[in-house]
Amino acid sequence: MKILHTADWHVGKVLKGRHRLDEHRAVLRELVALAREEDVDAVIVAGDLFDTSAPTPEAQALVLDAVLALREGGRDVVVLAGNHDNPQLLEVYRPILGKLGIHVAGTFRRPDQGGALAFTARSGEPVRLAVLPFLSHRYVVRAADVLTGTPAEHNRDYAARVAELVQALTTGFEAGTVNLVTTHGTLPSGRFGGGERRAQSIFSYYFEPTAFPATTQYAALGHLHRRQQIPGPCPIWYSGSPLAVDFGEEDNTPGALLVTVEPGRPAVVREATISSARPLATRTGTLEELEAMAAGLTETWLRVIVAEKPRPGLADTVREILPTALEVTVHERFQPVRDPRQPPAPGAGARSPRELFRDYLAGAGRDNDQVAALFDRLHEEVNGS
Repeated sequence: MKILHTADWHVGKVLKGRHRLDEHRAVLRELVALAREEDVDAVIVAGDLFDTSAPTPEAQALVLDAVLALREGGRDVVVLAGNHDNPQLLEVYRPILGKLGIHVAGTFRRPDQGGALAFTARSGEPVRLAVLPFLSHRYVVRAADVLTGTPAEHNRDYAARVAELVQALTTGFEAGTVNLVTTHGTLPSGRFGGGERRAQSIFSYYFEPTAFPATTQYAALGHLHRRQQIPGPCPIWYSGSPLAVDFGEEDNTPGALLVTVEPGRPAVVREATISSARPLATRTGTLEELEAMAAGLTETWLRVIVAEKPRPGLADTVREILPTALEVTVHERFQPVRDPRQPPAPGAGARSPRELFRDYLAGAGRDNDQVAALFDRLHEEVNGS
C-alpha cells in the first residue's frame, strides 16, 4: 500500500501581521493533487492542522475541505491532534467525519475505542494503525490512568508513560498486517525546524524512539517542522511542514512523504517537495545593496536587517524598496549601546524633558530636528502648556 504522510499545516498562521490563508489554500491543493497523482491508499495527517486552538471559520473550512478532498476515491484518512490544535474541537468533528470514513483522534482513546484502527487498504492489505494524539505532560498521566484503571505513580516520567501507551496501542500488530504508528511529539535526536512551540518541545516532553516496537513498519510523526528520519527500531519519520511557518524555517525544504509498505517489510520512503507557498528569507545590506537585490525577491516574504544608522522613516524606505518585507530591523553594529554603569551627566536631574530628549537622540546617534520638534509638540499637548 502507498501512504501520504503529512503534518504541521498550521492553517490560520499569521506571520508578522500577514494572513497566509491564500498560501495555505494553494499548499493544501498541492497535497491533494499529490495524493491523486500518486494514487495513495491512505493519508496520515500527524497533528497541528491549525495554528491556534481557536481557529477562525475560514481556517476550519479550509482544513475540512482539504480532508474531504483527500478522502475521495475511498482513501483512508487519519487525522490526529497536535499541540497547537484544540483536541475537543477535533472530537466535535470526529462523529461527523467518521460517517464519511475519516478517522479523527483529538484525545487519547483506548485500543478498543479508536486508539488502534484496523482496516483493509484499497490495495488489499490488512492494516493496524496505532493513533496517539499529542498529550501534554499533565494529561499523559491521566491517559495512563484511563488505560490501566489504577492511580498514577508520580515517579514515572513522561517518556515512560508515552512508551506504555504506545505499547498498549500496538499489541494487535501481527506478522501478516501492515503495522503503523502515528503520533505528535518530540524525539530527542530530532532537529528542530524553527517554528515549533518550544514550551512543548523541551526535555520534559521528550520520549524515546524505543517507544515504537520493532514490529512497526512505519512511524508517522508530527511536531518537528524539518523533514527527517530518526534512528530507531523501525522506520521513524517526521514529514515536516508543507510550508515555512516562520523565519526560523527559511532554510527548510517544505514537503511531505510518500511511503510504500507491505506486511513483513520495512517501509520505503520517498520525499516530495511542496512549493506552493512563498519562500521566507532574511536579507542584510545597506539601502543601496537592498535595492540591488530587490528584483529577485518580489515573491519572497522578507526579514530585512538594514546595515545603516537608524533614522526616522528608515523602515518605510525599506518597504518601498522591498514591498514584501514583513520585519525590518537595524543591524546590531549600528545600534547604540550605552553602558548601564555610566553615571548620569552632571545636572541631569535639573534639565527639562526637552533637553533630556535631545541628549538621548544625540547619544543614540539619532539626531533629527523633526523628531525633536514632534516631541516638543506632544510634550506641550500632554502638559497643557
